[in-house]
Amino acid sequence: MTARPRGLPGLMVAPNGARLGPADHPALPVTVEATVACAVACHAAGADGLHAHVRDADGRHVLDAGLYRELIAETARRVPDMQVQVTTEAVGRYTAAEQRALIRDLRPASVSVALREITSDADDAANRRLWSDMGEAGMLCQHILYAPEDVQHLAHLVRRGDLPADGLAVLYVLGRYTEGQQSAPSDLDPFLACAKAEGLDPDWAMCAFGRDETACLSAGLRKGGKVRVGFENNRLMASGDIARDNAERVREIRSILGGA
Repeated sequence: MTARPRGLPGLMVAPNGARLGPADHPALPVTVEATVACAVACHAAGADGLHAHVRDADGRHVLDAGLYRELIAETARRVPDMQVQVTTEAVGRYTAAEQRALIRDLRPASVSVALREITSDADDAANRRLWSDMGEAGMLCQHILYAPEDVQHLAHLVRRGDLPADGLAVLYVLGRYTEGQQSAPSDLDPFLACAKAEGLDPDWAMCAFGRDETACLSAGLRKGGKVRVGFENNRLMASGDIARDNAERVREIRSILGGA
């Protein structure tokens, strides 16, 4: 495992996700080679982090430690200062135990974990051990939160001592993977209000779905957050035109970040 990242990247690109493929956009990468090439282009455009999914030979999302090792190694060779964040996203295929197993096998420097998925089997002891082991190993774990209720759950785990408040990192997700989903900048406010009410002060980033993604990310930047952009959540520019590739989305947000 590489040295622990000091914090979340200011601008992370999520180029593919688990559900979409080249039929949705020809520039959406699904192979390790294509994802690394995308990371290189996005880094040149201004991204300092990669939220990475890997796919099997049939293009299906997999939690495969071998593929992740290949992706991490090649990205480190091509863009050594770009943080690579692996994901344990279940997508209805993987259990909480299988997600924990990936982390233990891979031992990544940076990983994202959906809180409601990793706690879905109610195995509190297993998760306490996992979070403790990740902390001791210096892994940066970003907890994916889909609603204010997830923020409350996270705060409960912190108060109970399952998770340390120090070094806490989260992603606020504005919207869902649903047909016609359109996020709005105001969707961020309940997350921030809940975190404040619960006494949490995490290193936070946000992502959003749909044609107003750029406006949502701009709002997040103004409120002191970090952002994640890319074809996983949206393929439209602020103008409504379809982006040529992930790097074009990164450039648009980087221009806003430069003026934030």
